[in-house]
Amino acid sequence: MPKYHIGDHVTWNSEAGYVSGRIVTIHEKDFTFKGYTHHASSQEPQYEIKSDKTDHIAAHKESALSRM
Repeated sequence: MPKYHIGDHVTWNSEAGYVSGRIVTIHEKDFTFKGYTHHASSQEPQYEIKSDKTDHIAAHKESALSRM
């Protein structure tokens, strides 16, 4: 079961420093994102998050995220 839910405000560390955004999609099966296959399961979901500042969409594992 996912730790976070759609609409949750989270933060993560990127190459440019800490970024914050809201979860828009939760994946519990493998999916293709920006040309790459990302592995996900119900035990290890991945999240698509829309950045607060740039509207950029990023995909991250649960372990990379912190609730704001």
